Amino acid sequence: MIDCQTEDVEVAAAFWSRALGWAAEKLSNPSDESYRRLDSPPSEISILVQAVTHTSRVHLDIETDNIEAEVRRLEQLGAKRLAQVKRWWIVEAPTGQRFCVIGPQRADFETEANVWGGAPPGIG
Repeated sequence: MIDCQTEDVEVAAAFWSRALGWAAEKLSNPSDESYRRLDSPPSEISILVQAVTHTSRVHLDIETDNIEAEVRRLEQLGAKRLAQVKRWWIVEAPTGQRFCVIGPQRADFETEANVWGGAPPGIG
């Protein structure tokens, strides 16, 4: 997610579209007018441009088919819930980065999603 402090999401999306070489498109849900999706290949990261009122920044979204369970899993890793917005949660990592936990967005979610079984993966 590229958060852009702007009142004109079209201008922001046009810049990122040209910068990254992927067409910008409106989302199908009319309530998501402040977002534009960049048409990245399925094997690439999915990028949305979002008009926001806070300082511009980049943040990650974690997709899941069970938002509550995923937020609980992340809390066990040290994250904390900050706010529920519409259909998702804003969460903060132990190191201060904010990110969102959202429902599935990509067409290949079912076949490409990580599946957690037992203890979450870690380093070492």
